[in-house]
Amino acid sequence: MSISEFTVFLVDDDPAVLRGLARLISAAHYRTRTFASPHEFLSAHDPGEPGCAVVDLAMPDLDGLELQQRLLGAGIERPIIFVTGEADVPKTVRAMKGGAIDFLTKPVDAKALLAAVARAHALDTEARRARDERTVAKDRLATLTRREHEVLVHVVAGRLNKQIAGDLGTVEKTIKVHRSRMMRKLGLRTVQDLMRFAERAGIRPKGSSSGPAASRPQ
Repeated sequence: MSISEFTVFLVDDDPAVLRGLARLISAAHYRTRTFASPHEFLSAHDPGEPGCAVVDLAMPDLDGLELQQRLLGAGIERPIIFVTGEADVPKTVRAMKGGAIDFLTKPVDAKALLAAVARAHALDTEARRARDERTVAKDRLATLTRREHEVLVHVVAGRLNKQIAGDLGTVEKTIKVHRSRMMRKLGLRTVQDLMRFAERAGIRPKGSSSGPAASRPQ
């Protein structure tokens, strides 16, 4: 994703601060959108638009941390950079635990802010790429029959065709047919490709506790 496709959402109740931040970030060739309050931002916010938010911590009615929690509660992964007039360790800790990119004090250092925006850009780009890959993987999984899905899980667990046949109460020849169809539907050629696909789709070998099990076709 290029810089010109990445929007920096600026949220601050001080018009002068908004103008200054917008000039600074626009000069670095990012798109900017300004909002005078968190409520204004939330009412116009599109989670599908690539970007990050630069948010003032202390604002009336709804402060920056509450804005962050609103987004997290809605399942929105929007990178946030906080700016504040006063250093506040407890609030800084809360912000960082909530996934904040950085916590900068006013007057904001231009280099520090642009470096934080660059990090947010990289993180947002990677997160969207990963989400797109998961969506494609889940769409392909949905084309499998229940038995093909069972074979997939056993292959990911490192089971051989003969072992899978024993586990599923069938013959090896049948497992080979299911395995071939499964690989063709998923657009894969090798076991290595299948392992990478399984990781993207969140499929774990049976007995693994390191992540959610993939849903099985009905």
